[in-house]
Amino acid sequence: MITDNLIVRTMNRSEIDLAITWAASEGWNPGRYDAESCYQTDENGFLLGELNGEPVGCISVVAYDAHFGFLSFYIVKPQFRGQGLGIKIWKTAMDYLGARNIGLDGALAQQDNYKKSGFQIAYNHIRYEGVGGGVMPAGIVELKTVPFQELVAYDRQLFPSKRSLFLRHWIEQPESTAFGFLKNGYLVGYGVIRSAHTGFRIGPLFANDEQIAEALFQALLAQNPHAPVFLDVPDTNLQAIDLVQRYHLQPVSQTARMYNKEIPSLPIYRIFAVTSLELG
Repeated sequence: MITDNLIVRTMNRSEIDLAITWAASEGWNPGRYDAESCYQTDENGFLLGELNGEPVGCISVVAYDAHFGFLSFYIVKPQFRGQGLGIKIWKTAMDYLGARNIGLDGALAQQDNYKKSGFQIAYNHIRYEGVGGGVMPAGIVELKTVPFQELVAYDRQLFPSKRSLFLRHWIEQPESTAFGFLKNGYLVGYGVIRSAHTGFRIGPLFANDEQIAEALFQALLAQNPHAPVFLDVPDTNLQAIDLVQRYHLQPVSQTARMYNKEIPSLPIYRIFAVTSLELG
């Protein structure tokens, strides 16, 4: 069997850039500098499938802590599909995450396969596309001026695990901007926009209410006049959908956020854009 010649091993840092390139070829439009945040979060969480020494597939299984992990970058090169190679890569990845609750964003064509592996749909993410520009609103601060532990604590309310190491790298990417919104001296929302293979991606956009989200959204759009801008919005957050529609963004694709154990109890009404379809 061809799968007998497939070796699945941990990627080194430079090979994660290969996974990013493959994701771009699939049309996923990953951030240009996402690889470093990925690697620093879990340097053992990226797997490469090699067939007779040739890289043919990959997957990421980032373990945020002992209880939660996120799966993405599940790609087999087109000429090697349909031969069982992806299943072997998948099983190795699932073994790595073990008993953790695992999240992923599944494309429509793959959702039935994920369901067979025990995943259930929590809600959908709709990717919207628009154009940057506009005026910077009042009340916005650079996120680096906010005490880092305050950011970590705020983010933990909106993500299934604490992710200090990830956030440290995510908000300091090259060609990115991170803003916060303070109320009575406390962080009540933050957002990040970063360079992607096409245009820019906003993520996350977290806020306590729609007015705060809109101010952050305006600030992020203003950073990149005339450039394409993308963000992935939970379809159950109707205020978030109203917001992007007011700014004439258009839906371009859709994925399903899925989990294989329990669906985390998160305040989706405060999630106006997910951090990343690749990292949760």
